[in-house]
Amino acid sequence: MSDTACIVLTTAGTEDEAEQLADAIVQARLAACVQIQRVRSVYAWQGETRREPEWLLMAKTRAGRFAELEAFIRERHGYEVPEIVQVPITAGSAAYLRWLGEATTD
Repeated sequence: MSDTACIVLTTAGTEDEAEQLADAIVQARLAACVQIQRVRSVYAWQGETRREPEWLLMAKTRAGRFAELEAFIRERHGYEVPEIVQVPITAGSAAYLRWLGEATTD
């Protein structure tokens, strides 16, 4: 199970925060790759519906690294309650998944 590939999603409130977080995650080998995409989020927060631009980070990693990656994100994140969601990768290119595993091994 710990070698199962997954994508961990989080968002950031600014492009700079997204870039810094992505770089730190890859440097720490907690993800092989982090893609950043600008999105517009509509969400409920403290009794209000909010609409904000955000930057979605999609970190390609292994399920066995999730707890460490979650703690890493929480330490560095500017949000009170950051999104940190794991999505399993159920299939993929063998060569890509092998690279992902190698890039996230200490």
